[in-house]
Amino acid sequence: MRKLAMVDLIGQYEKIKPEIDKAILDVLASAAFINGPEVKSFQAELEKYLGVKHVIPCANGTDALQIAMMALGLQPGDEVITASFTYVATAEVIALLKLKPVLVDVIPGTFTIDPVAFEKAITSKTKAVVPVHLFCQCAQMDKIMDIAKQHNLFVIEDAAQAIGADYVMPNGASVKAGTIGTIGSTSFFPSKNLGCYGDGGAIFTNDDDLAKKMRMIANHGQSVQYYHDEIGVNSRLDSIQAAILRIKLRHLDAYAAARNSVASYYDKAFANHPKVTIPARETNSTHVFHQYTLVLNGCDRVAMREFLAAKGIPSMIYYPVPLHFQKAYTDPRYKAGDFPVTEHLCANVISLPIHTEMTPADLEFIVSGVLEFINK
Repeated sequence: MRKLAMVDLIGQYEKIKPEIDKAILDVLASAAFINGPEVKSFQAELEKYLGVKHVIPCANGTDALQIAMMALGLQPGDEVITASFTYVATAEVIALLKLKPVLVDVIPGTFTIDPVAFEKAITSKTKAVVPVHLFCQCAQMDKIMDIAKQHNLFVIEDAAQAIGADYVMPNGASVKAGTIGTIGSTSFFPSKNLGCYGDGGAIFTNDDDLAKKMRMIANHGQSVQYYHDEIGVNSRLDSIQAAILRIKLRHLDAYAAARNSVASYYDKAFANHPKVTIPARETNSTHVFHQYTLVLNGCDRVAMREFLAAKGIPSMIYYPVPLHFQKAYTDPRYKAGDFPVTEHLCANVISLPIHTEMTPADLEFIVSGVLEFINK
C-alpha cells in the first residue's frame, strides 16, 4: 500500500510537470518576477472563469480579507459578523483592523453561517458580514444578501476553500463562489483546490471604484509610483506563482470532479451509519470538497485518529477549538453553550483524505479502516 496523504501535491505535480516546469522556466528567463505578464494573464483568465469584472491578485488569503475591509472604509469599533466555526484568519483580520468581531453559530449539516443567527446579531454598529464558504460549498447567499440589503451591510465572502463552486440564485442565475457579495476573497495556499507552490491570494468584485481602491491598497496605496493616496500594504502575487496558477486553473473543474468522485464514494460507504454523519449539501450550491468532514456520533475521536494513524491513514480536525474559546478572542459576551452547533462540531468532526490523485485502492483502504473502528 502506498503512503497516503491528506493532499497529494506531489502526485498532482507529476501529472502536469511539463506544463509547470516550462511555465516556471519562462518566468526565470524573463526575469519579470513581480507584476510580470504572467500575473496580468492570470488575473484576466480568472476574471473570465469566475465571470467577475475585477480580480486583484495579492500575497495570500489573509491579506485578501484585510485589503477588502480596508477598502470598505470600516472604522475602529465597527462590528463585523462571522461564524465561530472557521479558521482564525477570518476573525484575525477583523481584530487586526480594530474592528469588533461578532461571532455566530453555523448550520449543523453544512457547517456554514446560520442566516437566522446572523440576522439576530445585527446591531446599530454592524457594518459587514463575512460568510465563510467552509469546506468548499457556499453559505446560503440568497438569504444572507437579502438580510444584508435590508440592513445596508457589506458582504465579504471568504471563499478561500470554495473557489470553483457554483451558487444558483433565486432567479435561476448560476454564479461562482466569491462573486456574489460586495467583495470576495480567496487563498492560493498550496493545499487549496486552486493552489500555487508558495503563497498567494486574490480579491474579486464587480464594483469599479472598489477594485481601483483595492489595487491601490495592495500596492502601498499608490496608483502612480511614489504618489500615495491611501494607507496601503505591500501584498503582491509573484509571477512564478501566477504562472503556476494559470496552468492549474485550466484543470480546476477536473480537480473538482475528482474530489466529488471521492466524496461520493465516502458518502455511499458511510450513509446511514449510526456513528457518523456525512456532510450535507446546500440546496443551491455545488460542492468542490476542499475537505470531506464527518461528524462522529458517540465515537472516541482521539482513539479513532490513533487507530487510523497506526494503519497509515491520515486524518485531520478542522477545527478543534471554536473562535469564541480561543485565548486571543476571549470576549465576556460569549460563554460555553452560546454556540451549541459550533461547540459540538469542534468536539466531533474529523476530516478524511480527499484530493485529486486518490485511487480506488486508496479509498477502499481508508473506508475499511474507518468502518473497522466505528463497527467495534
